[in-house]
Amino acid sequence: MDLKSFLKKNKLKKGDIVEVIKGKASIKGTIVPSKDPKLISLKLNSGYNTGIIIDTSINVKKIGVGKEVGKAKTIKFKKNPSFPTVSVLQIGGTIASRVDYRTGAVYTSYTPEDLITSVPELVEIANIESRLVSNMFSEDMRFAHYTTIAKEIEKEVKKGVKGIILPHGTDTMTYTSAALAFILKDLPIPVILVGAQRSTDRGSTDAIMNLICAVEFIAKTDFAGVGICMHETTQDDNCVILPACKTRKLHTSKRNAFKPVNDTAIARINFNSRKIEFIKKDYQKRNKSGKLRVMDKLDEKVALLKVHPNLMAKQIEFFKKNKYNGLVLEGTGLGQAPVGTPNPLCKENKNVMKAIEDLIKSGCTIIMTSQCIFGRIQMHVYSNAVDLVNAGVIPGQDMLPETAFIKLAWLLGNYKKSEVKDLVVKNLRGEISECTPINEPELG
Repeated sequence: MDLKSFLKKNKLKKGDIVEVIKGKASIKGTIVPSKDPKLISLKLNSGYNTGIIIDTSINVKKIGVGKEVGKAKTIKFKKNPSFPTVSVLQIGGTIASRVDYRTGAVYTSYTPEDLITSVPELVEIANIESRLVSNMFSEDMRFAHYTTIAKEIEKEVKKGVKGIILPHGTDTMTYTSAALAFILKDLPIPVILVGAQRSTDRGSTDAIMNLICAVEFIAKTDFAGVGICMHETTQDDNCVILPACKTRKLHTSKRNAFKPVNDTAIARINFNSRKIEFIKKDYQKRNKSGKLRVMDKLDEKVALLKVHPNLMAKQIEFFKKNKYNGLVLEGTGLGQAPVGTPNPLCKENKNVMKAIEDLIKSGCTIIMTSQCIFGRIQMHVYSNAVDLVNAGVIPGQDMLPETAFIKLAWLLGNYKKSEVKDLVVKNLRGEISECTPINEPELG
């Protein structure tokens, strides 16, 4: 039996409060919309949702009068000619969702009116234009999506908007920010990616504050380029603008999960006072005469491989067999990999070394980065790393593995192979620090 038939049989509707009983177990909650027709979804008193498989073993009892869930009345607004225009290009849809807080039902909308209905404060900051580019989980994104997003950004730049907001899922947001930083050469306006660690059906959501702070930053500063706007701490006080190529998600669910690595935040926005403080003084500034160049080709034959104990030569040989053009190794420590043979138990390491040498000889560019969060590659300290450099592995300095992966794919897509080895070690978009700072941020 599907959900529709189940609800009809039991004279129920979405929004009704029910008790679902299965054997000796029971659970109470409010019926909310379910994407799976085989599940009945309940919003619990805790604020979380649960799904229960519909079968003949469950019984349901209505314990509260239901109320039809609906969208809030749309707020109509007029554009203010003295305000800047900010475009919101919806990538994931979370921030634009309309939530009925009694049931937790989420309705996703993309028009400016619906966005203003959800976040009415925006009308006091800028004229908002909003449209859908794609609606997907960020982990499902592929290189082709970066090209699509870049083309849409190009359209908005030509329209003369003050800046662009990209609501984006947090799981791969830093990959997208790095990709756009490389693809959008000489970007004359700000493009700010905004995420949410807590969904909009939770009282602790960070989505609204992140969005408001991002729009404030675009409307009131001279910043240009790609950045990320997220909570600075777990408190609802400040958001920070983070560098596109030097930021990593360091926690699965904390609201301040995003931190700059071997770098600092660009700016801080106080949510209560709306005061903006620049932390970096040498940031990229708007250039009205600047000409955006979209370099959106990314080589599909590039991979990221985490080095680990017991690495097998076949894992490396795969990339030669499948004719890969680039490989980023996420090595240990200062840039190490198991290629030494200090005793007979390490004989496979010799095969790993040969596989790396053969892969490089085949024309594949290999970059070494580190699994360590902070610090810098130094491949002239230990013999194994020295052997790798002599074989042709290129030290990635202090690039994040994810950024190095995106950068290598972008370089191989837009430049000749003979140019890539020189360009990959040059700081093009702030991805490489001249010197690595000693202090790293606390994840409080």
